[in-house]
Amino acid sequence: MLKRYLSFVEIQTKITSLFAFAMSLAYLLYLNQPLDWMRTGIFFASMFLFDLTTTGINNYIDTRTNDQVLQFKRPVAKTIIFIMLAISIGLGLWLVVLTDIVVLGVGGLCFICGVFYTFGPVPISRIPLGEVLSGVFYGLLIPFLLLYINLPAGSLLAFGISGGVASLEVALLPLLILGLISWAPMVCTANIMLANNICDLEKDILVNRHTLPYYIGKRRAVTLYSFLYYSVYVVAIMLVILNFLPPWYLLLLVTLVPVEMNLRIFRKKQEKALTFITSIRNYIFLMAGQCIALLLCGVLT
Repeated sequence: MLKRYLSFVEIQTKITSLFAFAMSLAYLLYLNQPLDWMRTGIFFASMFLFDLTTTGINNYIDTRTNDQVLQFKRPVAKTIIFIMLAISIGLGLWLVVLTDIVVLGVGGLCFICGVFYTFGPVPISRIPLGEVLSGVFYGLLIPFLLLYINLPAGSLLAFGISGGVASLEVALLPLLILGLISWAPMVCTANIMLANNICDLEKDILVNRHTLPYYIGKRRAVTLYSFLYYSVYVVAIMLVILNFLPPWYLLLLVTLVPVEMNLRIFRKKQEKALTFITSIRNYIFLMAGQCIALLLCGVLT
């Protein structure tokens, strides 16, 4: 039963949310910011459970049209999805009670995007925005929410209502730095989807699934795939030059060697069974490297 459940939610694919969470913790350590363990624990449980839920929805819907067999009978699978979704929403609302309306707004947006990733008349996974949205929601909004619930009020955003007038104050520089630090998880997450869509291009066309490679062509998609990885290193250098992070962060550049090796493999052949795995490896190399670099920045400065 447990083995089938773990297969149903594809537990092995959850590195995108786990690494984004770990990177955010490393950045909070660098900022010397104490953690609110209760808020952080609730957020992690809600985030991770919802990640499992979206994968379950994806498998439930996709097995209607492909040759794969669902791990459970469809009524059982549907019940599991609803239970996970209900618990995740409940935890999210608990976090809102402990924080404020900003968490409700951003968290609610994440829930909507996750559900409609594969559900609805025009699922996000079937349009050319899939890479962008997956990168933003996994790579940027997870770090934003984790920092928001742990940093002092107003450090990133401040929302208030006075005299019937709503106001929103934005801390531009901290948000800019967060956006640059989150560039790595955004790009790495988006590139996993991009690599998948490149490999599946011909098959997707047959089922009227028009992803980004369909519109820009496979050759340009592969070029974009490489460019996005290189941009991570450009942003890392910018963070140090602008004095947003100490020079220790440049240790991330060491990962360029294995990332380039994987890029060369993928550029030669884009095949799901053989070379798609290079996008997962690059994600692990870059995100592990970023976490280590941020930890060193926190410990050595």
